[in-house]
Amino acid sequence: MAAPTSSAVPVARRVHGFTYAIRNIVAEAKKVEAAGRTVRYLNIGDPIPFGFATPPHLVEAVARAMRDGFNGYTPSPGIAEAREAVAHDFTRRGLPTAADRVLLTSGTSEGIELTLGALVNDGDEVLVPTPTYPLYTAVLAKLGARTVYYRTDPDHGWQPDLDHIRRLVSPTTRAIVVIDPNNPTGAVYPRETRLALLEISEQHGIPILADEVYGDLAYDGPVPPIGALDPDALIISFSSLSKAYLAPGWRAGWLAVGRSPRLDETLAAIKKLADGRLCSPGPMQHAITAAITGDRSHQVAFRQALRERADLTVSRFNAMPGMRCVAPTAAFYAMPQVTLPRGQTDEDFVLALLRETGILCVYGSGFGTDPAGGFFRVVFLASPSELADIYEQIAQFSGRFLGH
Repeated sequence: MAAPTSSAVPVARRVHGFTYAIRNIVAEAKKVEAAGRTVRYLNIGDPIPFGFATPPHLVEAVARAMRDGFNGYTPSPGIAEAREAVAHDFTRRGLPTAADRVLLTSGTSEGIELTLGALVNDGDEVLVPTPTYPLYTAVLAKLGARTVYYRTDPDHGWQPDLDHIRRLVSPTTRAIVVIDPNNPTGAVYPRETRLALLEISEQHGIPILADEVYGDLAYDGPVPPIGALDPDALIISFSSLSKAYLAPGWRAGWLAVGRSPRLDETLAAIKKLADGRLCSPGPMQHAITAAITGDRSHQVAFRQALRERADLTVSRFNAMPGMRCVAPTAAFYAMPQVTLPRGQTDEDFVLALLRETGILCVYGSGFGTDPAGGFFRVVFLASPSELADIYEQIAQFSGRFLGH
């Protein structure tokens, strides 16, 4: 028998381009914890650790499904009643949708990955906002495709730069990602911006991938789907129970492919890829019907809580020397900006903050911003009193870091 080799087994080249800063930075936090310091995690948008509870009627729907024996595989696109509920909800919001154009997925993330896998070839381009949700860039790297960033402008409430998008469209552009309401900035796009995005899509025959998972968490009330402005537009919409229904660990999501016949082949391709992963978690699919057709009063209280935390976050950061923060209007994220000393990066700031105070944020370049820009994302789900303490520590740290 030959002697075993000591060489490491090589991994696929695509892995080296796959980064996800929101999770990757946790490795640094674990080192800080191992050294004996408590870490306060403001990096992941999960409401559950901060005391927000999944609505009881959703928990009961899952428990009842398990008790009633719905523990096997489901149809690959998902159970019929949940797909019908999603379709009806889109229709109620102004986007007529048939149930056979809805697929249930393991969270929004799987829907995004299935769709990009169906649309994008090696070397193709996808327009993605900066800052962005880093799953898009990670999946595109895995597919061998190219992320092309379009600007959003903090001086105008993080709205997309429409002229920049128009200039970036090329013969190899396969999709435009629109995250509205936005993660990581908390921006909501006005009707005029949405109409312009639809016009660009129509002019070039490029589908919009509409990430609408925060649609129910705008502080002034739910935001209609972008497809409601033109039901025949090239729209593929994604959402889930994770955020507005406070069930992120259930991985219960959905995608809806617009009714345009131009998307029929895309729908067929997504379904074909979905067949290969069998199905999303079965019992949790039963909660989708309960969520969409049942009591949503928890969302009113949740939006009020988020607005209070957003106001606190903006006022405290804007009071810090060398800082500014654009006010979010949805979700539970803000993107403060620190004026960095020459030669320093956003990652330098975030890691120094973590090591000195135990406060974990995510550097903006993990979302596609310029490392020298000084942006970082804060998740403001903690209680107002805890946030006030955290922001006081950040203010003291940033004063030292910036030499104030």
